This record gives sequence, structure tokens and C-alpha cells, in this order.
Amino acid sequence: MNIHEYQAKELFRKYGVPVPRGGVAFSPEEARKTAEELGTLPVVVKAQIHAGGRGKGGGVKVAKTLDEAKELAGKILGMTLVTHQTGPDGKLVKKVLVEEGLDIRKELYFSIIPDRASAKIILMASVAGGMDIEEVAHKTPEKIIKVSVDPLLGIQAAHCRQVAYRLGLPDEAAKAAAKMVAALYKLFVEYDCSQVEINPLVLTGTNQVLALDAKINFDDNALYRHKDVPAYRDLDEEDPLEVEASKHNLNYIKMDGNVGNMVNGAGLAMATMDIIKRAGAEPANFLDVGGGANAEMVENGFRIILSDKNVKGILINIFGGILRCDVLASGVVEAAKKVGLNVPVVVRMEGTNVDEGRRILAESGLNLTAAKDLADAAAKVAGIVK
Repeated sequence: MNIHEYQAKELFRKYGVPVPRGGVAFSPEEARKTAEELGTLPVVVKAQIHAGGRGKGGGVKVAKTLDEAKELAGKILGMTLVTHQTGPDGKLVKKVLVEEGLDIRKELYFSIIPDRASAKIILMASVAGGMDIEEVAHKTPEKIIKVSVDPLLGIQAAHCRQVAYRLGLPDEAAKAAAKMVAALYKLFVEYDCSQVEINPLVLTGTNQVLALDAKINFDDNALYRHKDVPAYRDLDEEDPLEVEASKHNLNYIKMDGNVGNMVNGAGLAMATMDIIKRAGAEPANFLDVGGGANAEMVENGFRIILSDKNVKGILINIFGGILRCDVLASGVVEAAKKVGLNVPVVVRMEGTNVDEGRRILAESGLNLTAAKDLADAAAKVAGIVK
């Protein structure tokens, strides 16, 4: 689960991580009022969307007067901001963050991420802040600092000092940065984060170290332990079909293709998408209804797939175990009758009660094509959408 920059900075403040003074605004008038309350100029007006690269897309502007802050907020609010992370459709800006301007001497990078390969938590930093860190890692990997922390032992003072001093900070600033690293690690662990990132982390002319930007991503599987986090969720930033799927405990991710697919099991779903592409088509979604799905969940999943207007054909790939083939077939038939099946469906199923499942589908009167195996199913659905 992602949250906005201004929300991440609220959590930063809670853990004693220095951030610029500022406030969120939902209208040009609010932006001007917030700038006036800061009592300092210039101010920075920043679009709040769940994507990076906002500055390059025109979503971050510096205002030298209160009226200019209002004017710039008016231009940013309501704009469709396109960045390398939003895709070509962009995201509609509905709120801005108005912050005090800073005397920036140096821009750095810092993040905390889990490394599943080593089962460690990685503190990652770079002297090349304010840039795409992927590009830095690719072109100048020597500028990437990585410090591994054993989560069973926790972070130590030596870890924090290693990051701070390898960034080449003055002694006073290095001490503050080391303290910041410890605080951010605590936040990362206590909130079950999958990522904490600051880009850029800045050194000011007075040797202060502040988080000029803030990004936090939470592990969805741990949200039940954090009753305050769901309040940060902004449904406007999520795909409507993904929001709808989450209401029914379905694992659904929308994609750009035209082959909708329904599968039980994440691994099987990934393999199904690969085989669809290998057959020359493009998957329109990832949908794992889960091994313990019932007819209602299958019906909801089918309805969500059909809600995607890009879908020209559907591939159902089920290996019946806990989710029996007859239960899946009944759910598909019920969903098709309620929603209205207007695209061809290719079905490949094996496993528990497969004969009964095939009988239900065969007698449904729906536009269905049976497949003997997965390769055959992918070839057939690819031929349909072409």
C-alpha cells in the first residue's frame, strides 16, 4: 500500500525525522493560506500523486510570492500529471503540498528495503540524490552505498555511522544523519514497511539534514496490525477495478493487454501470463482467485474481468484442488448470466471434479471453448483476440 508524500512526512515527524515545514492544500486559496502561515518565501508547491518524477512532469514549482503560490497551485491542481511511473494516461492531481523553500547545498539519496535473497534489511544510500536511482545504479554503481542489517539483531550504531560518513557529510551533519537512519529503521520495522525512501535527502547551507521528499510503502499482508494505516489509503490513486477486487479479497492487478485471465494460485497465474505472451497475445490482468475460493468469489472475479473494456477474450486456467472444478464452473456460469457474457472464453481445467465442471460449462449455453492443455488454451485465446 502506497501513501502520499505529505502523509509519509507525518510519520517521519512522529519518529523525529526532520522534514521541511509545510501543509497540504486542496484549492488555490488553501495553498496561499498555507504559504502565508509558513511565514517565509519562497515556497514550493508539489503535486501529490502516487508516482515519482513529479518535478520532470511539471508537478513541482517554486513560488516567490503568496499570489504566485496561489497561481501555481491553480495550475497544478486539476492537471493530469504524466511521469515515467504513471504511464501514458497520467494521474489527476487533487491536492498539493506547500512547503518552505530551503537553501540546498547537496542532494543525497537514502532508502530502506528488504532483501529476500539474503533475508537482511538493506540501508541504501548515494551521493547522487535527486536523480533516478536505477539510472545511477546502472551507470555509476560505485556511487551506491549498501549496508546490510540482520533483522534478528537489529540496527546498530555502527550501521548508522557507516551510512552517514560514507555520504561525505560534515561531522555535525553526519551525527544528525546517523540519528535519522536509526529513526527511519525503527519506522520501517514497526510499521511493517516494504520500502522507505527519501529522494532527495538534502544538506542545507546551515548543515542541517532534512527529508525533502518521502515515500513509504506498507506490506499489505501486515495492515491488520496497524489500525491507523488504512486511513491513509487514497482510493482515487488506485485503479477502480483493483479497489473493487480488494473488497472481495481477490488478488487482482490490471494490465494493458486484451486477454483477461482467471487462475487459482499466484504461481500458476504468473505462468499463465507468460504463456499468453508466448502465444503472441497480451494479458489484461493478473487474477488469482485463490485455492480456497468459493462460487461467489469466482463470480466477482469474472465480473471484474468483464468490466475491463479492453478485454477481447478470457482464459480460465484452473487446477482443481481445494477449489473444485465444479465450484469454479458454477461461479463462471452464474457470473456470465448476471453480467452478460459478450466475449469468447477459453477454459482449461484439471483436477477435482473436472468431469462435473466440464459438464456444467458444456450445458451452460455460453460461448465457451474447451482446451486440452495450457499451451492449447493460450493458442486458442490468442487466436480469438487477434
